[in-house]
Amino acid sequence: MYDYLVFFDLDKTLFDENSKINNEVANALDEIRNNNGLPIIATGRNLFELDETLKDSKINTVIAANGDYGMFEGKEIFTNSIDANLIDNLVDFANENNNSVALYNDKRSGITTHDDPTAFKSFERVHAIVPEVVTKEYWHENPTYMMIVMNENLDNEYMNKFPELTFFRNSPYGIDIVKKDASKSTGINQLIENANLQGIPTYAFGDGNNDIPMLNYVDHAVVMGNGLDEVKKYAEFITTDHTDHGIVNGLKHFDLI
Repeated sequence: MYDYLVFFDLDKTLFDENSKINNEVANALDEIRNNNGLPIIATGRNLFELDETLKDSKINTVIAANGDYGMFEGKEIFTNSIDANLIDNLVDFANENNNSVALYNDKRSGITTHDDPTAFKSFERVHAIVPEVVTKEYWHENPTYMMIVMNENLDNEYMNKFPELTFFRNSPYGIDIVKKDASKSTGINQLIENANLQGIPTYAFGDGNNDIPMLNYVDHAVVMGNGLDEVKKYAEFITTDHTDHGIVNGLKHFDLI
């Protein structure tokens, strides 16, 4: 089995400024594998969005959808979906506030309207394409592992209205939404249990609010130099920026490469 597990957030962490895996990071991931470690992606993104990333990184184990989807060594190992009737209510509330909602599973995404400038800003920020518009039938016929509600300042309104869900402000333009109490840490826990990875030292790299549960969960937490100040409070080690050799410096600090 593996000597250690390393969980990596993607945006502003494992990715460079163009949301890509650069050669330095790819080589570091190879070194982890050569040292009998297992590199694992832990992201708010979804599996269908990661084809190029998985190819470039050669990673085959993923926690996606902020903890609601898991894959181990190329095979799906768990999923957690959001109730469709609850989505109905959230979309109604979003419409009242002129907010669009993006819905995701491992295979595709959809959005409730294209008439939302904030949504275009949100997707542009992470170099992603705005999904096609979907209607109520879509989320009643397909699983939804996570959502993003596009807005800049309605965090408390959504959290108070929908205590059955968990919300992470993960960009200036959108709030990530998962099942109640779901997070990257619950996803990691399900992965470890289902793949029999108990007792192996764990490390994690992150930068944003949705990384806090993961950083709290693992044995050794690394926060990027460009990470949010609130997130840095959870770091055992603060490395350099993601554009300034941050991954390599963090891995070397713990003698993982």
